[in-house]
Amino acid sequence: MTDDAFRRPTSDAEWATYHAIRKRVLFDLRGQGAAYDADHPDEHRPGHHPFVLWEGAVPIGVIRIDVHGEVATLRRVAIREDLQRRGHGRRLLQAAERFASEQGCTRVESHADPGAIGFYERCGFARVAPTAGSVAMLVSKAVR
Repeated sequence: MTDDAFRRPTSDAEWATYHAIRKRVLFDLRGQGAAYDADHPDEHRPGHHPFVLWEGAVPIGVIRIDVHGEVATLRRVAIREDLQRRGHGRRLLQAAERFASEQGCTRVESHADPGAIGFYERCGFARVAPTAGSVAMLVSKAVR
């Protein structure tokens, strides 16, 4: 993966791509499309870093990495539905872990959907605890 394959959205078109993938995979496919807010203030808070994973000119997936001290929380991790189960999710997490490490983080964590817990475990994450008030599970991994 080249360095420019994992980058922040900069143009209006890249932001639209970022939001389209997130909305489709994480909201529309779960019957919650109306709840998606592309203008949510969390997208632009200090320490919050949105990224798109590209393969050439093709957008593959998205993630937001929220850095708070030595911990990076991986938020809204999504691979396009037509490109899932091809190793892109693993590549996305690896790139996110590298970024977190470069920011001085020693641990990454994510509130994983129950259907994704096995994927996270195969990528080296361990279950920590159920997320209060949700069906999600907190998973965590040390990074160098």
